[in-house]
Amino acid sequence: MGSRLRHALGFLVSGGLAFLADAAGLEALSRLTPLPPLACRALSIALAMVVSWRLQRRLTFGRRDRGSWAEFAAFAGVAWAAAAINYGSFALILWLRPMPLLAAMTASSVLAMAWSYLGFRFWVFRR
Repeated sequence: MGSRLRHALGFLVSGGLAFLADAAGLEALSRLTPLPPLACRALSIALAMVVSWRLQRRLTFGRRDRGSWAEFAAFAGVAWAAAAINYGSFALILWLRPMPLLAAMTASSVLAMAWSYLGFRFWVFRR
């Protein structure tokens, strides 16, 4: 497998596994704790962010070292900015041109994914 394909697959697999960690965390917290849904969601996002950081650095960017709190903070900054881009562009798309929600979600997710990748590649995991 070529290095670019392996790199792209690493990015997609890492994101998919982080999504699953987010979903599993949300489900477990909402069933097993008395926390309200928004608190459960905040905690599940934090879990997904840690999972994504560990997997992205290893699978996508081939980093074998331990990592640092500074690197994680940079990663979290890119991830939270991506979430804001996703939500903001979703709202803007619907405001400018009403369309099916799934279409708007897909477009905004592609923008956020591009931001995430560029931030991870050229800032968080730059060599």
